[in-house]
Amino acid sequence: MKCDRIPVPEDWPFVSLLIVAILLIVITTIGLLAIHDYMLAEERMTSDLEILQDVTEKSVRESIVDVDTGLKLFDDSLNERMREGLSLFLQEYERAERDPSKMDLSVLKERLGGRVDLYVINESGVIEYTTYPPDQGLDFRNVPGFYGEITRMRLGNEFSPDRVVYEPATGQVRKYAYMPTPDHRYLLEIGLVPDAFVVERNRLRSQESTQEFVALNPYLESIRVYDIFGNPVGMTKGSADARTQAFITGTVIPGRTDHEVQDAEHEKRIRYLFIDLKDPDYPSDPSVVVELTYDTGLAQSQLDRMLVERAAAATLAIALCSAIIFLVARRLTRPIEEIIDDVDVIARGDLDHTIRVSATREVMKLERSINRMVAALKAGIQRLQASEETIREYSGHLEEQVEARTAELQESTERANLYLDIMTHDIRNTINIASLYTALLTGELEGEQRDYTEKVQKSLNKSIEIIRNVNTIRQIREEAAVLGPVALDPVVRAEIEHFPDVRITYAETAARVIADDLLSEVFTNLIGNAVKFGGPAVEVTIRVEEHGEDVLVSVEDTGPGILDEKKPYLFTRFGAGEGEKSGLGLGLYICRMLIERYGGRIRADDRVEGRPECGAAIRFTLRRAG
Repeated sequence: MKCDRIPVPEDWPFVSLLIVAILLIVITTIGLLAIHDYMLAEERMTSDLEILQDVTEKSVRESIVDVDTGLKLFDDSLNERMREGLSLFLQEYERAERDPSKMDLSVLKERLGGRVDLYVINESGVIEYTTYPPDQGLDFRNVPGFYGEITRMRLGNEFSPDRVVYEPATGQVRKYAYMPTPDHRYLLEIGLVPDAFVVERNRLRSQESTQEFVALNPYLESIRVYDIFGNPVGMTKGSADARTQAFITGTVIPGRTDHEVQDAEHEKRIRYLFIDLKDPDYPSDPSVVVELTYDTGLAQSQLDRMLVERAAAATLAIALCSAIIFLVARRLTRPIEEIIDDVDVIARGDLDHTIRVSATREVMKLERSINRMVAALKAGIQRLQASEETIREYSGHLEEQVEARTAELQESTERANLYLDIMTHDIRNTINIASLYTALLTGELEGEQRDYTEKVQKSLNKSIEIIRNVNTIRQIREEAAVLGPVALDPVVRAEIEHFPDVRITYAETAARVIADDLLSEVFTNLIGNAVKFGGPAVEVTIRVEEHGEDVLVSVEDTGPGILDEKKPYLFTRFGAGEGEKSGLGLGLYICRMLIERYGGRIRADDRVEGRPECGAAIRFTLRRAG
């Protein structure tokens, strides 16, 4: 009996195998626990970071909104002062007979205290007249949203104050207010720039309210606030990065949504929060963009430190477990080593040697079992030695009997084949003579007597077919297959000549296949079956197709076809079916035996797929000869 166990090298003692096996289990378990613990810690840390980020960003938004609420209250406190200035501006417009070119804006500025600038905006949205030369000719059509606001105010009849804003060109803080002229041709604008106002408002808008979050969030590196024009709030103009400003003005502000940028090279993650502060009551947009820069490297370094700590703890645990396992394994395996030494002594032939007794209960049971086994083995050897001679004598007689029975069986087989050959030869001669006389009678008789002789002739032909099939089966089973290249075309044409009264369609082929002399029996049986079941009017088509290493041969007929439920059993022994034309069913069985002998496959199909009533198609493959 063959053993399937994998052999273990002899230089590996049992104690080493035991220690290695336990260590593998312990190391795997501790490693998996350490990995699981690290993954949980990483998941908790990631969750904490997300929560801290959400809280920080929510607090920043609320802080900006709260500061803007205070600024709005401060801005509104200046509205009355601006209304008075615009009233004087409107009086000067009426005095100049509604012709801005006749207005003395410099004198009016002095009357208002010299701490304001005056602007006259025409219907095209262009500053036509002003006391502030840098804004002379400024075209607000370049700012579509704001141009729509000033157009609405010019066509209205109300005083419209604005929020305090930072001027894009200079970064100077200004408070603007607007009032349309009665003829709606111009929009009068006044800009207030008092020193006390600037100091007070800058104090309210300081970044102290947002910078405190940097100290509260250790992963938050910096916070910057940008206005709607991309200018940094609370910093000198030009201190912002040009690429950052372009991203804010080109992406964040037009979309008015939050954005996130990953800077893997510097281990940074930058969040841009758009805080919408637009008030429909004011033309200006005080919305801001808050830039939060997170240090992703700090979080990763903490994770790396955590990984090192888990790995160190796992290594220490493995070392301690290894020491304990070694001591326990030595304690457990020492008695086994003693048993192995004793068994070696017994194996060398000293069956009187006994196993030493150990103090461990389980090992003591093993020792007693081995001692009993050795005693039984000793007794068995004695019995075997006593019966060895008897077996030797019996074996000699048995060989002589087998040789005699084999010779008798060979003689019986040869005698049976001889009888079968004699019977086949005599029966075939007798049938041929009977068939000859029957053919003569058929030609002489008429009517019902002629029908009887024709039936006799058919029975004789069937008997000849049975004898041929039996000889073919005996030849297949008894003779070893000697296969070689065979030209397919001569075989097919020779078999077609055996059926001169049948309409057979065939195109020549140059295919050569692996077969032997019995290949013709396949075509004899298939064409004979087609004629038997299809009648004298049947048409047979033989097709040969080459497919790579295989040659596909199809024998199709226009007969009644084969039912689908019959096809799986068609090539079995005696599986031809039922009816007076069915026969014994050996022909297709022989075809299957021969095709499988040649390494091919055979099957039954419909000549027209899906329509059995249109005729049958027997297809088989043969191996192509190179």
